[in-house]
Amino acid sequence: MSKQKLFAVWVIFSILVSLYLWLSLSKDAAPKEIFSPGEMTHGHYQIEQSCSTCHTEDFKGHEGIEEACKKCHEKEHKKFKDKHPFSKFTDPRNADRLKNINALKCTTCHSEHNLKGTHETGVTLPEDFCYKCHQDIAEDRPSHEGMSFKTCSTTGCHNYHDNQALYEDFLLKHSDENATFKTAKVKKMTLESYLESLKKEPLTSKDADGFAEDQTIIEEWSHSSHAKSGVNCKACHTTEENSEFKPKTTPENCRSCHKLEVEGFLDSKHGMRIKAGLSPMTPAQARLPMHDEAGHKELSCTSCHSNHSFETTDVQVDACMQCHNDEHSNNYKNSKHFELYMQAKKGMIDESQAVSCATCHMPKKKKRGERYTEHNQNLNLRPQEKMARSVCMDCHGLSFTLDSLADKDLITKNFAGKPSIHIEGIDLAVERDNKHRKGGK
Repeated sequence: MSKQKLFAVWVIFSILVSLYLWLSLSKDAAPKEIFSPGEMTHGHYQIEQSCSTCHTEDFKGHEGIEEACKKCHEKEHKKFKDKHPFSKFTDPRNADRLKNINALKCTTCHSEHNLKGTHETGVTLPEDFCYKCHQDIAEDRPSHEGMSFKTCSTTGCHNYHDNQALYEDFLLKHSDENATFKTAKVKKMTLESYLESLKKEPLTSKDADGFAEDQTIIEEWSHSSHAKSGVNCKACHTTEENSEFKPKTTPENCRSCHKLEVEGFLDSKHGMRIKAGLSPMTPAQARLPMHDEAGHKELSCTSCHSNHSFETTDVQVDACMQCHNDEHSNNYKNSKHFELYMQAKKGMIDESQAVSCATCHMPKKKKRGERYTEHNQNLNLRPQEKMARSVCMDCHGLSFTLDSLADKDLITKNFAGKPSIHIEGIDLAVERDNKHRKGGK
């Protein structure tokens, strides 16, 4: 082939590659996916377009990725007593452990672009990696003789980081509880008590300081919790830096009054794209099944809380069901929890007995005396037994709770029924305690 023909082939090939790259990068769905070395995990795939979230601007390599991990997750780990903290492995007495597994780096256990090799909670090590340090566990705990190391993280046993709901004293304390309590009550925060704490004068439709021409909007606002708590139109539609009235609000407009809720939302799967500087998440981008008609909906505070009424009762179910179309969500209306929710709406039982989607996935919390709703809907699912203490045990005994959370089929049915399996964690703790009391090992 002549040099002219080779040059022509090279030019055509270069044009085709350039065209392919241009078309790939111009797609709205995922403009940077072509450069990705592999699929991201369920925890991070939404922000893979923002490479610098994990790979810092100057691409520091593993050191930079470690910094990125801590930037997003260190705050969460400080909230509980980490069973394997950084300090455990900087202690000279445990120096030999680092020969087995480099526990000083997040990326030792958690790596990205390796979806096929990723287990629950983003772990990319073999499922029996506990063996590296605890191969002699049966000597100290004869009850563990013959147990597979793949069962260590089964609900009711151990978790590498957060064991706050499962430590031995806690298991013993709650070992003899009934499946369901007679006086089951979930944590609630009534609007009346909240408004009373604010001690502000309520506003009426005549007080509206916005520019809404639609009187329906003003009337809707006048009956909202905002109006009742003295929050006028400009509080949400303007900022201290810019007094220009903006029709569309963002989570930042809500932050001044709802700081903890906004922080939780931005840390969640619903809001993490906004936090990374990307366009808001839409249900069409989710990996879980979603309703097609909701696919285009951009998620923000007003996606769930309607623009001006900010209703908080019906939204605890309706806002979730308008998007989620997976079996667990769809089976909610066949569950005892839904029955209780409807009975409370009709005034047949107290509101504290109602169990909605938000009851379990967005529990009420208290921080420095301030009550708030946790808006990171995945926080008590990593690992899922965290839900035991934050939610389930308001109504159910620990043994029943752990059995239920370990039964994947029951979870799919949205807990319509009883668990079909039993976790032995509490049994082992009781057996060990009895031996101690009798003077055994």
